[in-house]
Amino acid sequence: MLVILREVKNMSFLKDEAGQGAAEYILLFGGVIVIAIIALLIYKQYFSNMNLNSAKDTQTVRTCAQSG
Repeated sequence: MLVILREVKNMSFLKDEAGQGAAEYILLFGGVIVIAIIALLIYKQYFSNMNLNSAKDTQTVRTCAQSG
């Protein structure tokens, strides 16, 4: 009988939930990172075909602002 009670006391670690919050945050952030990577892979083609020229865009904005 004493052996059974000792085993039950040793199983109290099953009720310990101290690390549960940290594990949930790790899973949450991992999920967000996976979604972000998938979004980048989906939109990679869109961003690779963009012709970005900040000097030309700045000049266009200044021209429009002066004529308005």
